[in-house]
Amino acid sequence: MVDTSGLKKTPFFDAHVKHGGKMVDFSGWFLPVQFKGMTEEHNFVRTSCGLFDVSHMGEFLVEGPDALKFVDNLITNDAVKLNVNQILYTPMCRENAGVVDDLLVYKYSDTKFFLVVNAANIDKDFKWCNEVKDKMKANITLQNLSENYAQLAVQGPKAEKILQKLTKTDLSKLKFYWFCEGEIEGTHCIISRTGYTGEDGFELYFTPKDGLHLYDAILNAGGSEIMPCGLGSRDTLRFEAKLMLYGHELDDQTTPIEATIAWTVKLNKPAFIGKQILSEQKEKGTKKILAGLEMIDKGVPRAHYDVYHSGGKVGYITTGAQSPTLKKFIALAYVPPELAKPDSVVEVKIRDKFLKAKVVSLPFYKREKK
Repeated sequence: MVDTSGLKKTPFFDAHVKHGGKMVDFSGWFLPVQFKGMTEEHNFVRTSCGLFDVSHMGEFLVEGPDALKFVDNLITNDAVKLNVNQILYTPMCRENAGVVDDLLVYKYSDTKFFLVVNAANIDKDFKWCNEVKDKMKANITLQNLSENYAQLAVQGPKAEKILQKLTKTDLSKLKFYWFCEGEIEGTHCIISRTGYTGEDGFELYFTPKDGLHLYDAILNAGGSEIMPCGLGSRDTLRFEAKLMLYGHELDDQTTPIEATIAWTVKLNKPAFIGKQILSEQKEKGTKKILAGLEMIDKGVPRAHYDVYHSGGKVGYITTGAQSPTLKKFIALAYVPPELAKPDSVVEVKIRDKFLKAKVVSLPFYKREKK
């Protein structure tokens, strides 16, 4: 039985209970880990559509004359090249290039940005952003609006078809990693073509009290083509697509170069936090690098299991599971660069056994674009 005292609940808690969600403690939030089952939900998102409550995510608003300068200094990716209504995935790093968090940056204008951060990092991130603001003496206002937003994710190949029934906004014109504002079933929303599953889909941000009906409205619009999904399938879906999970693939002691998301690090832009170390890593390499593993021997790789080679410990697993799509046991792991080449063989220590695994190319899964 989960001790619910002190746990935060999203506005859709009652909907989760009504639909049979199995509730668990996730970073201090009381959220559904599954409804019908993780594998069934995972496969349904890959082939049809799933509905996720992600209202626990954090939202910050940056406004003011120095907003663009502040955001571009804060993150490793290039905010200057963003168009209005475009979205950017990016880490933000400390001076040692360790990742404070990975986030989405929404550009309204050069003087207004909307930042979406991970739920477990809201307080840490807001403190960090204020430290950066003060150090820069940036002429901006920075607001933590996390309590003001609920968020639903509609994910899967049938997401557009289902959501289009509830809005006059032409969703076919909304490109991947772009956003607009519009009404969904009478509720004003930020409509974002983004997601965390490796599939097409949308994320909707809205005032909680105005959008409580949206959970069931979306399920009713989808009928047999949509199902409520929990954290379990969200994790296996993002893992197959090699999407980062903070606290696993990313943390304060890991850099974007080590995490093999160097494409988010734009070293040709002016100074930004962590640039010096990231420049050195890009030039000289790193001691560890994220690699994909596929088990050769029979065994389930789990997060925090150690990786061995030639009798010595060389790394560790960040995420591991049986892939519902591939029907194989796979893992993401940090290993030395010389062992990260495809077909390299390592061993994973599972209980007291050393079981063989081979390095494979990433991502494990990539959807076919239409």
